[in-house]
Amino acid sequence: STRGASMAVIIKTPEEIEKMRVAGRLAADVLEMIGPHVKPGVSTEQLDCICHDFIVDVQNAVPAPLNYRGFPKSICTSVNHQVCHGIPGSKVLKDGDIVNIDITVIKDGFHGDTSKMFFIGQPPLRARRVSEFSHECLKLGIEQVKPGAHLGDIGHVIQEHAEKNYYSVVREYCGHGIGREFHEDPQVLHYGVSGTGLALQPGMTFTIEPMVNVGRRHVRLLPDGWTVVTRDRSLSAQWEHTIAVTEDGYDVLTRLPGD
Repeated sequence: STRGASMAVIIKTPEEIEKMRVAGRLAADVLEMIGPHVKPGVSTEQLDCICHDFIVDVQNAVPAPLNYRGFPKSICTSVNHQVCHGIPGSKVLKDGDIVNIDITVIKDGFHGDTSKMFFIGQPPLRARRVSEFSHECLKLGIEQVKPGAHLGDIGHVIQEHAEKNYYSVVREYCGHGIGREFHEDPQVLHYGVSGTGLALQPGMTFTIEPMVNVGRRHVRLLPDGWTVVTRDRSLSAQWEHTIAVTEDGYDVLTRLPGD
């Protein structure tokens, strides 16, 4: 595996990539399953319970967030101005809200990590637009992935697309290597300069998960020690996939057929 500055990136074998594909597909299936439940009147805790039971009882898999560094729940739910790592609780979703649901499952020792935005009823246009732009940023980032490209290429296109449309990109939280561990090297920044950073090679696996804000990029951590919010309370949206670098490009391990 390549070693950068204090970086040990784990190159996966084809067999390990196949196990990651299984875990990634399961994580995607959870997001598909939960969709019909995400509606006005449901609490984020109820969504957590439904996902937990599905992962454990139906998929015979493990919800990675549960007890990870003390995180108390099995999924993350980040509503409106919450950027990431929202803890499911008694908060009831209402018409006009947007929510990111972030799912990571462990199957056969490997992690699959994906998240998407859900609309509750009819959110305002600015909420729908930031969600769509975050998804565009993710797609543009993924399209950079191929052997010989650099991590900075991913961050650059994401930052450029967001900022030219007057959105901002959160810098304190980033994508990450993934495999047997939930978080491995390298860090995948969602801003940066083309041609800089680690050179990609086949067998690398990592997430891309841009957090895009309507207002300024600055965030703060709530006293619960997990939930990240925009400092100016502007809306934030995020999408995430787990990606493998292939011989000639990329493979989205958490994509559902038809997505």
